[in-house]
Amino acid sequence: MLDLFGEPLMVAVIGFGGGLLLGLAARLGRFCSLGAIEDALYGGDTRRLRMWGVAIGTAVLLTFAAAAAGWASLDRSVYLGTAWNPVAGILGGLLFGYGMALAGNCGFGALARVGGGDFRSFVIVLVMGLSAYAVLSGPFAALRVWAFPGYALTGTAPGIAHHLASFAGVPVVATGILIGGAILAFSLADRRFASTRGMVFWSVVVGVAIVSGWVGTTWVATNGFDGLPVVSHTFAAPLGDSMLYLMTASGRSVSFGVGSVAGVLAGAFAGSLVKGHFRWEACEDPRELRRQIIGAALMGVGAVLALGCTVGQGLSAFSVLALSAPVTVLAIFAGAALGLRQLITGLMPAE
Repeated sequence: MLDLFGEPLMVAVIGFGGGLLLGLAARLGRFCSLGAIEDALYGGDTRRLRMWGVAIGTAVLLTFAAAAAGWASLDRSVYLGTAWNPVAGILGGLLFGYGMALAGNCGFGALARVGGGDFRSFVIVLVMGLSAYAVLSGPFAALRVWAFPGYALTGTAPGIAHHLASFAGVPVVATGILIGGAILAFSLADRRFASTRGMVFWSVVVGVAIVSGWVGTTWVATNGFDGLPVVSHTFAAPLGDSMLYLMTASGRSVSFGVGSVAGVLAGAFAGSLVKGHFRWEACEDPRELRRQIIGAALMGVGAVLALGCTVGQGLSAFSVLALSAPVTVLAIFAGAALGLRQLITGLMPAE
């Protein structure tokens, strides 16, 4: 199969498949990070927050089960293969969360909305991709490297399961499977949420999508000769990758991230048609557009500093139990809470 399609196209197809599931989950299951935070803080409803718990628990459990079967090379992921800079992770998470609140969506959510015809979110996607690349490899890359230098990885991989397994003297994969099961059980403990089968189903689908990235790219990396990285879904740099690919496809190989972005758009489009929610939308308020552009720019910068977005750190990094994941997720939550509070206070000032 690799001889027929080639390795870059094969990983793009794998990314497309997982992205398709994510896009469907966003439109049919209302899987959304900012929506979950807003519901929990201002609606007293934690069900969508528990959806993230089920998705994380499923992803962790299945990812470490795949590692135990030899189907996933977790140590080759960027989250476990590089040293973590806590300062960059926390600052990046705060910037991303605050920007997400201003923009009204994260990168993944914006893509899902574009698939439903919302061209206000198209602006968010473009600006976020541009700002991410400007800091990743553009004019601000040198400043990023100076402010947050990288460190060589020494000793045990920076993973929660690795440290716990080393301390307890048990296998890493067994530790990961137990942690994933515990997260899953805790998330399903609420009867009101557990009885909402649609929410639970689409949460599991999201977890499966994340695992499909690790398993699929491990298979290509193991059987191929191009030395492609082992990756899963994230939506910051891949937005910029997709823009570059559309402009320079004749001199640039397709990638997992490009396939993932295309898959989310396709899944969201299909989901919006099924629900009858597809409609063209544009921004009519210049102040709203300004807020969305600023928020998107902050998300792009924050995601690069944190090595991932709500999906990259909140799901993919969490699925391998990277130390960065829970810290960055908490920082994103705090940034989003601050941004939402500012918006609500501005709209409804206290008397």
